[in-house]
Amino acid sequence: MSSFLLMPFPVAIMAGTGTCAFASYFIKRSSGHDSLLALLKNRYLYLGVIFYIAAALFNVAALAKADYSVVLPMTSLAYIWTMLLARFLLGERITRRKIIAITLIIFGVILLALQ
Repeated sequence: MSSFLLMPFPVAIMAGTGTCAFASYFIKRSSGHDSLLALLKNRYLYLGVIFYIAAALFNVAALAKADYSVVLPMTSLAYIWTMLLARFLLGERITRRKIIAITLIIFGVILLALQ
């Protein structure tokens, strides 16, 4: 078995969700073009795709360690990292409603982890 697949489950989840959040950030940075050609020339589009592929590989490593019904809900941690990136890299506001939603996600992940 590849040493990549032997990484600890928490490492795979955190790396995968963080990588996924950066992938979304790069895709956001690539948006806003008027033409398909301009989009295809945008380096952020390709960075986003590369990061999504990396996130998928971390997901495979996590799935090698835990049940699908545990891993996939835990990937919702990507929403937390996405919100932080949106705040600090894109200047978006974090509202009370977003904080409540993220808190619920955290509680859900904790419940899964304690299983």
